[in-house]
Amino acid sequence: MQFFLYISDFIVPFIILAIVAYGILMGTNVYDNFIKGARSGFLTVIKIMPTLIGLMVAVGILRASGFLDFISRVIGHFTAYIGFPGSLVPLTLVKMFSSSAATGLLLDIFKEYGTDSRIGLIASISMSCTETIFYTMSVYFMTAKVTKTRYTLPGALLATFAGLVASVILAGMMA
Repeated sequence: MQFFLYISDFIVPFIILAIVAYGILMGTNVYDNFIKGARSGFLTVIKIMPTLIGLMVAVGILRASGFLDFISRVIGHFTAYIGFPGSLVPLTLVKMFSSSAATGLLLDIFKEYGTDSRIGLIASISMSCTETIFYTMSVYFMTAKVTKTRYTLPGALLATFAGLVASVILAGMMA
């Protein structure tokens, strides 16, 4: 175990050094390429900023209005039959839009139920194996100027459902 801790301290600096060394060996101007990439990344952030702000405001409104609590009670009656606690419904819904807002809800769940409880375990696993579907679709499709999403949304929702099922099963195995 100590070996893995030692390796993990040096893996990121090693990768950075390897990339710089490879660039120098290939005869490219590493610093100029880094600056061009950083500029491009910054411009991308500026382009997606309105989408980010809109998503954060929408999630804040849903949370403050009590709608998430209402939907939790309604959907929770059905999800309880399959072993998914109704108190995790808001976390699941918010995670589809904003990971940072979902993290705030996750901390609330940890305070109320504890990190080692069944609900805490399901919440932790589901946070790590589901994606911010609508955020990702809006940001990446807008950046790439994709207008026809075809089967992206149904596929992403199916993958999220699979992640939720896996979180219930894995938390059941751990408890």
